Amino acid sequence: MSETSTPPRGRGPLARREARLAWGLMLPTLVSVALVVVLPLLAIFWISVKPVQLADLRPAVVRVNEDLRGDAEAPGDEAVLRYRVSSTVPTAGLRNVTLEDEIPEGLEIGALPDDRCALDARVLRCDFGDLEPRERIRLEIPVTVGAAYLDAGGDVEASVPAVTGRGSNVLTDGTFTLENFARIFDGDEFWGVLGVTIFYTVFGTAGALIAGLFAALLLDTSFRGQGVLRGLFLFPYVAPVIAVAFTWVTLFDPFSGSANALLIQMGVTEGPINFFGERPLALIMVTLFEVWRYFPLSFLFILARMQSIDTDMYEAADMDGASPFQKFWYLSLPQLVGILSVLFLLRFIWTFNKFDDIFLLTGGNAGTRTLTVNVYEQAFAVSNIGAGAAVAVVVFFCLLIFAAFFFKVMSREEGL
Repeated sequence: MSETSTPPRGRGPLARREARLAWGLMLPTLVSVALVVVLPLLAIFWISVKPVQLADLRPAVVRVNEDLRGDAEAPGDEAVLRYRVSSTVPTAGLRNVTLEDEIPEGLEIGALPDDRCALDARVLRCDFGDLEPRERIRLEIPVTVGAAYLDAGGDVEASVPAVTGRGSNVLTDGTFTLENFARIFDGDEFWGVLGVTIFYTVFGTAGALIAGLFAALLLDTSFRGQGVLRGLFLFPYVAPVIAVAFTWVTLFDPFSGSANALLIQMGVTEGPINFFGERPLALIMVTLFEVWRYFPLSFLFILARMQSIDTDMYEAADMDGASPFQKFWYLSLPQLVGILSVLFLLRFIWTFNKFDDIFLLTGGNAGTRTLTVNVYEQAFAVSNIGAGAAVAVVVFFCLLIFAAFFFKVMSREEGL
């Protein structure tokens, strides 16, 4: 009995056409992902190894100022025609700088002080070559004022000098440096900021998950007013962050806040407490704000998963005399491990990248400076774009290491 040989699966003409069609359909998505995610990420990596300041983002062009210094009120007066040539960006050089200007009628030019300049009829032409960063050229030409110049109004700026030159850009040239990363890891500042970030992220993520789990357990049963209570639970998440952050700052203000007034009247404290201005209380407060603001997201996902669990298991557990804690620990929790894992991964990444909450509450002061706040301070407060990009690269690798560790642990648990 002969066996019929079948061609390997996925290698036939039809399979190849289907593969080409699939890639063609996926091409717009791949291009969109590359434009939105990959290209900005590569740009950050590129800037992190460039010695670029905030002022270097402007293109460098040639700047020239022209004026006439000295007496120019009567024919025969002697004056100095000045040109000052420089770059609009002090830290950027210029290449092939030239100047061309028409000398007004009535000004008699004396000896040219620079051999890089020549006078053709009444047209002054100068070829200055390359200008180094922060280099300026001062050209002072002695002139004698004539009657024609005074009769024309005596305005030397009537003719605008024409200048040319190409500016070097630190973002596109071949200059690279590791000074940005060396500056980040120098001293204990980075490790302190990293510790604050890990504390804020871990406890903020775990707190949001635990609070969301308790809220889901509370609203998993039907009772009157359940819909209203669900809406109230969603308020911290849907409210504008600037509004709720301002409310928290006002509520816990050490001078006019209601929280301090209540604590003093109850005798809990003798004086006002600066909740957002003292270490380590400020870090605890911003972490509690993170838990309060983002537990509704966990609450929604966990409640949806709990309501999809088959109720037959709970009925059988009731018949066996299981307690509510036993039903939660042995029935509900194993069903919630998947959604809790996904929520932990997402919330960890989002919290690690969180910037606006801390910036609005404390501005990164009082021991609440995280890596994302450090990116802002390096890039805009210190005007060091390269150092800010280097911190962003460190944030990326921290999240990459966490994601790899998380998926490795999860795959091991699924294998068990």
